[in-house]
Amino acid sequence: MNLALFDLDNTLLAGDSDVEWPRFLIGKGLLDAEYYHRENDRFYQQYRDGTLDIDAFLDFQLKPLADRDRDELDALHAEYLDAHIKPIITRLGRERVAAHQAQGDLVVIVTATNRFITEPIARELGVEHLIATELEQGADGRFTGRPSGTPSFKDGKITRLDEWLAARGSRLDAFDSSWFYSDSRNDIPLMSRVSHPVAVDPDDFLRAHAEAHDWPVISLRD
Repeated sequence: MNLALFDLDNTLLAGDSDVEWPRFLIGKGLLDAEYYHRENDRFYQQYRDGTLDIDAFLDFQLKPLADRDRDELDALHAEYLDAHIKPIITRLGRERVAAHQAQGDLVVIVTATNRFITEPIARELGVEHLIATELEQGADGRFTGRPSGTPSFKDGKITRLDEWLAARGSRLDAFDSSWFYSDSRNDIPLMSRVSHPVAVDPDDFLRAHAEAHDWPVISLRD
């Protein structure tokens, strides 16, 4: 069995689920529009520049989850998935996932975005295995607004993947071939660990890095 890893945002999606979630909540009148638009844009630009403080971002991003009970959040997410995410799932992304699955490869989405947002998206894509930033929950089942464990970001993606594989009794170098598809400079650490890194609609920094290292550069946009 080979291993196929996929980033989610701006890779299998023609957009960013972390950005779309607060936009959705703003549209519902559940968040202060001026503040959340400003901070959302600021953090996203830091992500694009490779300077994101993941702890500060998670404090910002996870607070709306702590303010609501799980039933309300799940109902909101179902609407968000239909209105904001399904329209930006790319046809070619679905096809690339399906092609690896048809070959019998172990397919995993590895994303910095938290599990609450991404787990239903992974299901929609037909991907069973997801490595995402985990969320702390209280005894009542509500989210606390804090992450749990290592965020799945930059080198943290390597840590989380190694832990996930170890729990399955495996390791990355046990696979004959491994792929990681991503758009972002932030994923260069994990891309450098697989046998087949693939830059997908990459940012300028990743494109230059990919070209310098003879990595394939492809588009999954229609």
